Amino acid sequence: MATRELQGPPGIIPLYAKAALPMIPGASALPFVPGSGKDVPDLELVLPEVTFDPAALAAYNRVCGFTLRDDVPSTYIHVLAFPLHMALMAEPNFPFGAVGLVHVNNTITQHRPVSVSETLSIKVTASKLRPHAKGKQFDMVAQAKAGRTIVWEGVSTYLRLGKGDPSAKKPKGEELADPPVSATWKLQGGLGRKYAAASGDRNPIHLYDLTAKPLGFNKAIIHGMWTKARCLAALESVLPEAYKVDVQFRKPIPLPSKVTFGEEITKDGIRFAVKNARKGTPHLDGTVVQVPAKKR
Repeated sequence: MATRELQGPPGIIPLYAKAALPMIPGASALPFVPGSGKDVPDLELVLPEVTFDPAALAAYNRVCGFTLRDDVPSTYIHVLAFPLHMALMAEPNFPFGAVGLVHVNNTITQHRPVSVSETLSIKVTASKLRPHAKGKQFDMVAQAKAGRTIVWEGVSTYLRLGKGDPSAKKPKGEELADPPVSATWKLQGGLGRKYAAASGDRNPIHLYDLTAKPLGFNKAIIHGMWTKARCLAALESVLPEAYKVDVQFRKPIPLPSKVTFGEEITKDGIRFAVKNARKGTPHLDGTVVQVPAKKR
């Protein structure tokens, strides 16, 4: 595997512009436009010196509902890794552009709390394409180290809609009752723009109805990672120091919306879910399980 060390975080706006180019007929023939590859490139991107900006972190905490404290929310490290996701998907030999991909699953493992005063190194790779009932899917795999110790890992699964493989359809598991509702959240129309400003993720589907419509949405939708972060903020008081949190993104949440948050502590960990308050449409299902903690 080839490794490329970056001098600083890639700029998200130019990367989104490049990611959208394959949507223009004939543009994929250009040598710098993603879409020429048959599979995901065998490339590792590394950002060796990652520090935390307290003001940026505070803005993120406010928009997601986290308490202001010295430890960094596990979802914020995903925010720092996300530009590397986009840079890898912007490679000319990536098989398609990032715009239009569906984020279907996200798993984060926090091996120990990370302090705002620490310096991390972050690397990102991608798995090979694999079949899905509705197209093809792949994982963006991120890892953060403090010194030589892995303190955080993230796996984001993306779906490229297209000709699917019916045999890849997952068998239905045991259906559990919904976790008891503990809160109702009103999401304002501008929430996507507020989260974009705090996270740097300025995908047009999250900003305005006008920019979401060309990409297949009647209204702007909130980022799935905001929803995951908001859930973890609601669970902040019961989260263990080291944990694995896995979520399935179900249906997009249009803005504005009113949603319910449900939670249940079980012998295995924590179950939680977000649904539309009026229709009961499922938006997100998640679990938290404790993992062995690493020392600072």
